[in-house]
Amino acid sequence: MKFKADEIASVLQKEIEDFQGQVQTSEVGRVIEVGDGIARVVGLSSAMAGEMVEFANGVRGLCFNLEENSVGLIILGDYLGIKEGDEVKTTGALLSIPVGEAMIGRVIDPLGNPLDGKGPIVTTETRPVEFAAPGVAQRQPVKQPLQTGIKAVDSMTPIGRGQRELIIGDRKTGKTAVAVDTILAQKGGDVICIYVACGQRAANVAQVIEALEANGAMDYSIVISASAADPAPLQYIAPYSGAAIAEHFMYDKKHTLVVFDDLTKQAQAYRQLSLLMRRPPGREAYPGDVFYCHSRLLERAAKLNDELGGGSMTALPIIETLEGEVSAYIPTNVISITDGQIYLEPDLFFAGVRPAINVGISVSRVGGNAQTKAMKKVSGSLRLDLASFRELEAFAQMGTDLDAATQRQLDRGYRMVELLKQPQYEPLHFADQVISIYAGTKGYFDEVPIDQVARAEKEMLQFIREEKSEIRNGLIEGQALTDEIEEQLKAALVEFQGRFNTEAKPEAVATA
Repeated sequence: MKFKADEIASVLQKEIEDFQGQVQTSEVGRVIEVGDGIARVVGLSSAMAGEMVEFANGVRGLCFNLEENSVGLIILGDYLGIKEGDEVKTTGALLSIPVGEAMIGRVIDPLGNPLDGKGPIVTTETRPVEFAAPGVAQRQPVKQPLQTGIKAVDSMTPIGRGQRELIIGDRKTGKTAVAVDTILAQKGGDVICIYVACGQRAANVAQVIEALEANGAMDYSIVISASAADPAPLQYIAPYSGAAIAEHFMYDKKHTLVVFDDLTKQAQAYRQLSLLMRRPPGREAYPGDVFYCHSRLLERAAKLNDELGGGSMTALPIIETLEGEVSAYIPTNVISITDGQIYLEPDLFFAGVRPAINVGISVSRVGGNAQTKAMKKVSGSLRLDLASFRELEAFAQMGTDLDAATQRQLDRGYRMVELLKQPQYEPLHFADQVISIYAGTKGYFDEVPIDQVARAEKEMLQFIREEKSEIRNGLIEGQALTDEIEEQLKAALVEFQGRFNTEAKPEAVATA
């Protein structure tokens, strides 16, 4: 066989030209102690706080404690496969998560691995899990409404894009239901929703995913799940992962909504990690920096200024209280960080008022700025009316005789409470909410029996949608209740009143 020297020479020359020398260096240490989701490692003298490391079995870890002779790592995955003496190497990178359009519609863990069995997530973009919040100059005031579809919220504790509104209450009072209804209300809009389940039961998370899929909300949603069965490190980083994915869209001029369900469990996971790392315990055994743990997360929610594209990230953190103790450590911390809170009361919930929002304690510090002109006009006195109704109700229970005006106020109050009740997974369009609240506050339901208010409201909205659609369309287009639309609405409500009363009379006779 004859060799062609020139061919071999040309191949060698090409290989030499294309050669790029890349020297990869990584520091290697050894595990001296492991257990409960943490590991202590020696030999990583140049490791940095927050740096990602890799164990011999491929599991990733995060530098959590930098001590004099060792480094404390939190293990992001199955720590049972790691044993004393295993090698650990630094990566020189911060903990990052895949981001981008490919994430939409998927259920993932806090590291970006798919949990829904729909195959790998193909995206080239990543983003650090921890990222500095935008500064004061990079933000603009919150003034664009984010409709929740819940009458009691949109009328009295409105939420704006870029706001942080806390949902707080005892267990089983409907906190997750309020958050899920808000996600469902974004259908057909321009808001990408991220639901972060942190320390929840896997069955509850599956229920939420099922509700989102059944209502077509997974088309614009991402679910991050770190259930109660997952190790504490994953529960701790889950909210930061959710914020990182939302930030990617926010800096891409899009609008996002993130639900952190719930931050009480995250604080407990952080306490567990800190105590295992021998960090000094403070009040209620939480570490001293638990406030910073939540503040650096929630400060990332913002409405960016126009130079940065005007994108927004709205945060709905959820906090669980014990026996209504709003003044406990974690609740007071998060209340002081957020721009208002929606307080859900067990007594109201068990009395059948759902959503069980306590109007007196609930507040939005953005207020009317986050409402459309129409909603601001019809709901202006609603909070005061309900507060005075509650006082009168307590007074009436004493059995005293009431004058006609007080009785009328009480009767209307009972009907307004009925009107603000709303079934789960049935968010209302803003125009329907305006029509409904207008009809209630102006007394168009005063003659309707209390037990028929819900039916009357449903039929009234259907009547306006089908026969008086110009009123609803006018509200949607202008976002304001003009004098002309108001006159049309009054006429339509009077017409419906006559029609409903005639339909309701035979029933009233039958029940009597």
